[in-house]
Amino acid sequence: MEAKKVRLTKDKETYLATLYGKAMDAAVENPILGDHFAADAVARIDYDFTELKMEGGGEITLPMRALHFDQWTRAFLAANPESTVLHLGCGLDTRVYRINPGPTVRWFDVDFPDVIALREQLYPEREGYRRIATSVTELSWLDAIPGDTPVLVIAEGLMMYLHEKDGTALLRRITEQFPSGQLAFDGYSRTMIRLISRLTSARGMKVSLVWGVGDPHDLEKQVPKLRLVESVEFLTMPDLVRRLSKNWFSGVMQGVMGRLPFYRNLIRHLRYEF
Repeated sequence: MEAKKVRLTKDKETYLATLYGKAMDAAVENPILGDHFAADAVARIDYDFTELKMEGGGEITLPMRALHFDQWTRAFLAANPESTVLHLGCGLDTRVYRINPGPTVRWFDVDFPDVIALREQLYPEREGYRRIATSVTELSWLDAIPGDTPVLVIAEGLMMYLHEKDGTALLRRITEQFPSGQLAFDGYSRTMIRLISRLTSARGMKVSLVWGVGDPHDLEKQVPKLRLVESVEFLTMPDLVRRLSKNWFSGVMQGVMGRLPFYRNLIRHLRYEF
């Protein structure tokens, strides 16, 4: 496949940064995710990826986040071999190729039309796989999805960008349409939302994070069929801490910060079932 010239506005560079972080990980001797699909995609894009500033250890945190959601995905599909996967706000993530689900799984990648158009240039078709070009909050896209199997909803890196009323309306619709399922996403605390918004604003970047998660059980009240089954404090996951602790000092700081409740709750990986 020939390299494609990709011209992106600043807000779309987020998709490339996430892809590049996984490609960087794939190039190291002991990778976290080992996503050679991401590495191949980066090689086919005519873009100077060195312009992307991978600050905060993105080449570690991004593949570590993806690996955890991959693990949840594999566990769900092992328990539900005939099922549907809704990968919401998929960006350029290659999860469907990493997981390689069986023929009885229907997999839908959903994102804005310009993102889906880029995916179509980069990634091949496969059995049981469809791309849907729409905003996830335009609920009419769900009309074409059969609701006759258990569903896994993956919303990695998405929910913080949605307005709460739109996000809960989407989840209520999904829980009404499917007989059972799970929802997995990374929830940012309200403190994290404010921190990132201020940081990006100071750098002249336009990043609109709006939905912060306080008590994860609050979503159970807003979407009555959901029940929280797992809440993982991402920033204190042992493998992540070990990878980020590149020297004695950073290791000590990771240990100190990990004892602070506000820090532990900045980012949580949340899994619900219905």
